[in-house]
Amino acid sequence: MPESDLDVLIIGAGFSGIGLGIRLKQQGYSNFLIAEAASGVGGTWWANRYPGCACDVQSHLYSLSFAPNPNWTRQFAPRSEIQSYLDDCITRFDLSEHLRLDTRIDRAKWQEEDARWHVWDQHGNRYRARLLISAIGGLSRPMIPDIPGLSKFKGHCFHSQQWPDNLDLANKRVAVIGGGASAIQFVPKIASQVEQLDFYQRTPQWILPKPDRPIRPWKRRLYRRLTPLRLLRRLGHYLLLESRLPAFNLSPGWSSRLTFLHRRKALGLLRKQIDNPALRQKLTPGYAMGCKRVLMSNDFYPALNRANVNVLAGTINEIRADGIVGADNVPRPADILILATGFQATRPLPGGMIFGREGKDLADVWAIGPSAYKGSAVAGFPNFFTLLGPNTALGHNSVLLMIEAQINYVLGALQSLENGRESLEVKRDLQLAWNQRLDQTLDRSVWSRGGCGSWYLHPVSGRNTTLWPDYTRRFAKLTAEFDQDAYD
Repeated sequence: MPESDLDVLIIGAGFSGIGLGIRLKQQGYSNFLIAEAASGVGGTWWANRYPGCACDVQSHLYSLSFAPNPNWTRQFAPRSEIQSYLDDCITRFDLSEHLRLDTRIDRAKWQEEDARWHVWDQHGNRYRARLLISAIGGLSRPMIPDIPGLSKFKGHCFHSQQWPDNLDLANKRVAVIGGGASAIQFVPKIASQVEQLDFYQRTPQWILPKPDRPIRPWKRRLYRRLTPLRLLRRLGHYLLLESRLPAFNLSPGWSSRLTFLHRRKALGLLRKQIDNPALRQKLTPGYAMGCKRVLMSNDFYPALNRANVNVLAGTINEIRADGIVGADNVPRPADILILATGFQATRPLPGGMIFGREGKDLADVWAIGPSAYKGSAVAGFPNFFTLLGPNTALGHNSVLLMIEAQINYVLGALQSLENGRESLEVKRDLQLAWNQRLDQTLDRSVWSRGGCGSWYLHPVSGRNTTLWPDYTRRFAKLTAEFDQDAYD
């Protein structure tokens, strides 16, 4: 069983893991490893291959500032193009020698005697690492709904993240459970292929038109030749999205005033694209805009108008071997069941994976909701940092901005270790105070008081353990320097 001594071991090769790998190389570090469980890089963009999968943040802002891409072909990049970008990052920054694909980390344990993380993968390989980084992200573990009878279904059942290659939907009766970001992308792509599509939606979404369009070749040439022009474009996107924050992090009353024009635009799209009053009523949200993630689509509503598509509101009573019984108690047959039910964002890590001081399992520490200091460090887990950790996701801007800020913070921690410190463990009282301040801000926001249930909120504690409730520049400022006095 070989053993490797590393300065840094990174779990996950999505945007976070690749971004940290690039910055480590740029800073002159070479003794690090990126372990990826999948057969390719990209994280959620590798895993999610359903038809229509694309980003809802503008392309020039959904790329790393230190790994620019002037060649985006659309305003909002499709999955395949994002995947190609990340593959190119591996090649461009020569990360292949630091990358181990098909390498799932099964267990990591902090050892006091040598102040190192001892880590094992599924092949039985063992590693010793000075710094352990979780770059797994919050949207990696599918959420399988607890619906009576789900295990009894005899047809083909899968989560949208696990879309089968070469899936044949012709002449099939398909049931889709869930109406979030994934469903509104793939439902329009499959509606014309299937014999019948039953769309089970518990809660309607706020949906805005998607201002997507091609980026013409002449414009791409300009972006390649004139870097300031590309940066100006990125800045414009950033300022536009950053300006949306007050509509979300204030109370529902203020949010209602600030989202008036957007609500009118969303309801106008619904009226324009859905003629049937009964169907329109099913698709009209009854909660404050922003309480759930605001979605964008130009073709979702037209797909629901098709004669072979049936929209079913409310909860599901039962799943049977040959179909589904909805809230109306009517059994409907199905050959294929697609679960578009999202991810375990508030439970980002499985139990039995990461053990800190005194053998404490991080999953147990986070049982009533994950929490960290600056979304990055956890008391009781020395020399461990998490990228895109608790309360670092965004409801208003590109999450890559948060990832880059955290990467800078981790580099500062590594420098602190090189300056003579054996280990870094954030002080528990500072972590508690950090999260208390977050809770005070989040508790008054539309995300918490907007009248909906969402994946932002932990199912046990009810805390919003997911979102950062302030401007991204504020987070960047707070993480610009590593505050080693906050650590024992």
